[in-house]
Amino acid sequence: VTQRCVLCPYNGQCELQQVVDYIGLEGEELTWQYRGLPIDRDNPLFERDYNLCISCSRCVNVCKEIRGIEAIKMVDHDSGRWPEPSDGKSLIDSGCKYCSACVEVCPTGALIDKVAKWRPEINHEELTNPCSYACPAHIDVPRYVRLCGEGRFAEALAVIREKVPFPGALGRVCIHPCEQACRREALNEPISIKFLKWAAAERDDGQWLKLAKKTPPTGKKVAIIGSGPAGLTAGYYLAKQGHAVTVFEALPEPGGMMRVGIPDYRLPTEKLNAEIDIIRKAGVEIKLNTRIESIDDLFTQGYDAVFAAPGAHQGMKMGVEGEDARGVFDGATFLREINLGRKIDTGARVAVIGGGNVAIDAARVSLRTGARKVTIVYRRTRAEMPASPEEVEAALEEEIEIMFLAAPVRIDRVGNVLNLMCTRMELGEPDASGRRRPIPIRDSEFATEFDSIIAAIGQTPDIPGGFNLKLGRGNTIQTSSETMASSTKGVWAGGDAVSGPASVIEAIAAGRKAAVSIDKYLGGTGDISEVLAPPSELSPCVGKDDGFFEWTRPPMPALPVEKRIDNFEEVELGLGDEAAAKEGKRCLQCAVRCIITPPPLPPKPGKNKHRLRQKVALK
Repeated sequence: VTQRCVLCPYNGQCELQQVVDYIGLEGEELTWQYRGLPIDRDNPLFERDYNLCISCSRCVNVCKEIRGIEAIKMVDHDSGRWPEPSDGKSLIDSGCKYCSACVEVCPTGALIDKVAKWRPEINHEELTNPCSYACPAHIDVPRYVRLCGEGRFAEALAVIREKVPFPGALGRVCIHPCEQACRREALNEPISIKFLKWAAAERDDGQWLKLAKKTPPTGKKVAIIGSGPAGLTAGYYLAKQGHAVTVFEALPEPGGMMRVGIPDYRLPTEKLNAEIDIIRKAGVEIKLNTRIESIDDLFTQGYDAVFAAPGAHQGMKMGVEGEDARGVFDGATFLREINLGRKIDTGARVAVIGGGNVAIDAARVSLRTGARKVTIVYRRTRAEMPASPEEVEAALEEEIEIMFLAAPVRIDRVGNVLNLMCTRMELGEPDASGRRRPIPIRDSEFATEFDSIIAAIGQTPDIPGGFNLKLGRGNTIQTSSETMASSTKGVWAGGDAVSGPASVIEAIAAGRKAAVSIDKYLGGTGDISEVLAPPSELSPCVGKDDGFFEWTRPPMPALPVEKRIDNFEEVELGLGDEAAAKEGKRCLQCAVRCIITPPPLPPKPGKNKHRLRQKVALK
């Protein structure tokens, strides 16, 4: 081991070290001999240190023979021999697809992922399969993206449905952490993973249903409180395990926040209902208009386990004088009433307080229900808004005004008008959220007249006292993060009631976790996995595509502004077959490097069945 090895991210995992350990070299510590060769740091995903290259040609061979690209070749120099771009210019011009197969086979760390260099503790799955690793439900993203690229959308849907029961809903409203982790972004733009999920869901041929799990009845009964994404997901998988599942929903419609918190122009009711119908057909009974006040009563009725997922539907107060005046609503209640078909007269001028997706939705809904001028009041800048950037952009396209660096301090009702008194803000140091803290500017108050004001600054769960569960910050239910088990035996909880307002995919992941734990509690294996897609062999050959580096995300077709602001028609229209297939082909297929056969290595000390060779002394 040389002195340089101590600082290498591959220290302890290096092939050469393992060979040396097996042979048993001993003697003085080897000194690091720096050869003064260049280090290429210009590539977006990996670095090449020619000083560490041993000219083994593995990278060249895997690129040509396995990947079918031939982006690099061995070149002789006066000071040695090492790989360079095959066209003599750059990897991009040579057709490199940045699949990182070359990094995977490099024995010395001459080629290394940039992220691994600075995070040597990084999980290998996070490195080679970052999109799936980032997905709370761990959907096999590379596989379904690849299938979309091949035009096999129905098979792609089957892959998605192996992990989630709401592919269509997620394709429209998911916060897509997978895209934030996508390595393609280092080249130009991340893969449009969310919209490919939508594309797959729209091309369902029903074949996956033939492979769906069917388990004989177990005789066990499970009660689920709340029909949101967490509750319905848990119920779906528990029903597939053979348990009798009943979902109790306080509202007149199922779906939770997917139904009453997300407007139809983002998630059409008929699309959501179609996915809920599949859950019903799997054996889940849903009782509407049924609010549960006591968990003990459910056990008295003969239920063996309870999953509490009532959501977070209670709007938070702003804490300003006059917020209880007529014409002031909270965002969650406003959206719920509109989504359930009830009318609210907001008048012509509407102010929405907040910067999250609920605020954006409330503003855009106000426009569609008759308001002529809608203003969002947000105490930070656009860079700090928690709302999805694409939703903010859509609101601006619809000529919704956003008043940044302003915060309400008082509301006065004068006749039929609401005077909203605000103060100007400036940004200070970051707070606990990681965003810069808004600080009021002295003597900067100003007033603006509105007909209605909607406060969309957050929601909290409304947990009945009869649940007798241990609660934490924000009135959320305290659970085990691994099992979702609550403080009461036989009771689990999940979704927004545990996490606070979060996302659909996070709620689905919580429902899956709870289903596993509840099934084990009821005597099952906890194995809720399914194989719904037909087997397909993954070829390590990715081939060469001209201009691959420049390929960009296709624009999402959308209704023109003038055709959407007075109705609730779905705004985004989905990708066509050709656009979706081309987008799937933009994927770097990072995970393909995992199927490269590793080189045969000598056993590690203490792991081999044969005695180590006699140590060889260095002279």
